[in-house]
Amino acid sequence: MSLHIYPLVFEPILKERIWGGAKLKTVFNKPIQSEMTGESWELSTVSGDISRVAEGGYRGKLLSDLLSQYPEEILGEAVHKKFGTEFPLLFKFIDAKDDLSIQVHPNDELAKKRHNSFGKTEMWYVMQADEDARIVVGFKEKSSKEKYLKNLEDKTLLSILEEIPVKKGDVFFLETGTIHAIGAGIVIAEIQQTSDITYRVYDWDRVDAEGKSRELHIDLALDAINYNMADTKRTYTQEKNKSNPVVTCPYFTTDYLPIDGEVEIKKQHESFTVYMCMEGDFNIKYNGTVFNYKKGSTVLLPAIMQEYILEGKAVLLEIYI
Repeated sequence: MSLHIYPLVFEPILKERIWGGAKLKTVFNKPIQSEMTGESWELSTVSGDISRVAEGGYRGKLLSDLLSQYPEEILGEAVHKKFGTEFPLLFKFIDAKDDLSIQVHPNDELAKKRHNSFGKTEMWYVMQADEDARIVVGFKEKSSKEKYLKNLEDKTLLSILEEIPVKKGDVFFLETGTIHAIGAGIVIAEIQQTSDITYRVYDWDRVDAEGKSRELHIDLALDAINYNMADTKRTYTQEKNKSNPVVTCPYFTTDYLPIDGEVEIKKQHESFTVYMCMEGDFNIKYNGTVFNYKKGSTVLLPAIMQEYILEGKAVLLEIYI
């Protein structure tokens, strides 16, 4: 049986977090149940959090089931060859009402050895930032295990870390090993490897409603941290109706695509494509059918969809491998 071909949108997997807020509802109209919703997982095959198709002929189907039935049609020839039936990326919207913990993610080798998982290389696109919002990324100057541990012990860790003010449209690319935290008052789109491995090293001494603090992973983090300075901020062009390169790495490519009118897209059958809508509304015209999307939509186009038209007035992130 062949794949019924159309753009796939999934039910959001909503996550309550101690640092979460309500912007996922006010900004994107996500169906959050709590004023402490920190994340909307838009597209995931993380164990226990597998995305379910929201509409169309495959409504209610799990992405993992579709991938096991139609791996090459959805993933593309090159991606299928490399990853089998695994979906290699995870897409999220994050609302940080409060600071996230200072944390780090392991590389592929360490994650495989310890957790049988991919590592977690990631990128952030800032969709909204309150005045004075900032992120923490990397060290101010080259550090070491010993220096880092001393500052952690003295509760002066922030004094050796780089804090960067952020505004809408800023992009940061975080290789594994980069110590980091998303600051309060920021909404971001996050694109990352399929991994939920986070080593939390400092959580601002906060506790939950029951007076409990969250688990820290100080020992695990020691070998995962890159103690050099990190160059994380990315600049990019914003030419209309064109895919402007933002991040290219071994795990994914992300382009900035502002559309105003119609853009004809032609792809090879090598990789799936995902569009995340940062602003506005847009349509995908494919095979005589028009599909409508708005700000906050995340759309997976199976690799077999090789020719289509994007139409509307919108800002998209275009992601593929």
